[in-house]
Amino acid sequence: MEIARTVARIALSIFLIFAGAAHLTFARADFLAQVPGWVPLPTDVVVVVSGIVEIALGAALALWTHRRTEVGWTTAAFFIAVFPGNVAQFVDGVDAFGLNSDLARGVRLLFQPLLVLWALWSTAAWRQWRRRRRSDVGGRS
Repeated sequence: MEIARTVARIALSIFLIFAGAAHLTFARADFLAQVPGWVPLPTDVVVVVSGIVEIALGAALALWTHRRTEVGWTTAAFFIAVFPGNVAQFVDGVDAFGLNSDLARGVRLLFQPLLVLWALWSTAAWRQWRRRRRSDVGGRS
């Protein structure tokens, strides 16, 4: 099971580094189009910062193994934090990355919880939390 977790964690790492690099280079226009109008920052700042965060999280997933569970929770929190932008893309009907229909944008929304679960499972963060919780409950007598 640990080998599967490690492979999944490294795959997520590669995915995040690639997506972060895309924010900063070849897919920048698509990412700019996805920033909701209600975000109180310049869209370019949002895209650059989120790209840098994705690269940092990807690197941390691959390299910072002594803090693996903390990185897993942080990565999951990042995926939750950007979810409102994905919802806005669906609600506003914004075309980007070939998501040019409500169905395509809606299907994408379904994948965001999977990213959260991927981060938590591949880093064993969820397992660690459950173990801690069980020991806390079991320790109270």
